[in-house]
Amino acid sequence: MSSNTAAIWHHVDEHAQTFRQLADAVWETPEINYAEFRSAATHKAELERQGFRVTTGLAGIPTAVMGEAGEGGPVIAILGEYDALSGLSQEADVVEPKPRPGEAAGHGCGHNLLGAASMLAATAIRDWLREHGIAGRVRYYGCPAEEGGAAKAFMARDGVFSDVDVAISWHPGHFAGVTRAESLAMTVLDVTWTGRASHAAASPHLGRSALDAAELTSVGLNYLREHVPSSARMHYAYLDAGGIAPNVVQATSTVRYVIRAADLPTMKTLVARVRRIAEGAALMTETSVGMHVSSGMSNLLGNDVLERVMHANLERLGPPAFDAHDLAYAQRFRETLSQADVEAAYAPHGIKPTGAVLADSILPLTSRGEGGLGSTDVGDVSWVVPTVQAWGATCAIGTPFHSWQFTGQGKAPAAHKGMIHAAKVMAATAVDLLSEPALIAQAKDAFRERLGGQSYECPIPAETKPPAPPAAART
Repeated sequence: MSSNTAAIWHHVDEHAQTFRQLADAVWETPEINYAEFRSAATHKAELERQGFRVTTGLAGIPTAVMGEAGEGGPVIAILGEYDALSGLSQEADVVEPKPRPGEAAGHGCGHNLLGAASMLAATAIRDWLREHGIAGRVRYYGCPAEEGGAAKAFMARDGVFSDVDVAISWHPGHFAGVTRAESLAMTVLDVTWTGRASHAAASPHLGRSALDAAELTSVGLNYLREHVPSSARMHYAYLDAGGIAPNVVQATSTVRYVIRAADLPTMKTLVARVRRIAEGAALMTETSVGMHVSSGMSNLLGNDVLERVMHANLERLGPPAFDAHDLAYAQRFRETLSQADVEAAYAPHGIKPTGAVLADSILPLTSRGEGGLGSTDVGDVSWVVPTVQAWGATCAIGTPFHSWQFTGQGKAPAAHKGMIHAAKVMAATAVDLLSEPALIAQAKDAFRERLGGQSYECPIPAETKPPAPPAAART
């Protein structure tokens, strides 16, 4: 599997500067879920400039874009993202909280790098296909709204990946290695209670408080925590508390509940229990209740075949070649972190802290630790097509995801090096698969075995549509 690596890495290097610029351009225009119009347009323009056949509006999502190159043969999908996070605006390279003027969002999870590296890998694969005259197609999927918006779940539900043979992705982080194929299935449940307003002093007996119902539900949820699997997670936020006047009995209230579990059946059971708590609170307060699943994600399914192929390429490539300048830069951010931050970075991988400021080795393929599990809509792709992901080393070890420190490092030379390193890993993995179709067949066999006769059931109901972008974003 190693004979093609030098050629594909050369193609990555040829285009590296273009995609550094793409990553920085997206960093400069941070946009949140389903509002990534400038970022998607920038990606679309680059796909067109590179000669890809471009499709937009995938699954009815205006900010989803796909570019395809090549003819016939297997279809290899490279998944990219470009959504930012609210509240994480930060000046680049500044080692104290310093939001950019007039800006609320920031790339505190590195998705500016994620999309750029994935398109870089796809472009290199396109060049390799042309050079070798091999039948095969590479697709770059620009997937918006990963941060809780679950665009890939809508896309998977809509059959966007139905003719893909293998999907490959990556995520910025602390280390370089194959991503542990574990995540939590998730449902986003919006619950609205409707009661009756009244004067809270003169006629409180005439009111039926929707806020009381919301608070009783949250109390019930917190009691439920004792009686769920240890891997389960439940969070909530008040979207509408019914107003700011305490002398009015609140007639409406809406709370968003995020419910996570290790797999879809466990999650569905837990969601049903939360629904009953909300219904019980409505009964106690004599209010009515409505519930709407606005989003959801499946747990990841791993693929041993693809993980071995990717790990072999990581071992051949070695860790990113960080230099003294990169280490000094990372050390400045490391000094803003606690020892607990650093230990939390190592814990999910089952390795002990080494004192390194930037990654200097490849994660063992079998490394397994504790904690560190979140949710990702790549999970939904992994239920419909064999999927593999890499970690890319792009920041000081210990930098919390979803933090101003992560945003602040998003344009650094070390971030670019980690991004290009990840592109080489993904591109080489794809080339191995295209060169040896038997590997794709083996990956599909492993995929079917992992499914165990199950079929994909999207956690988002068929009647739920992708959220409309905010009006300000559309204009």
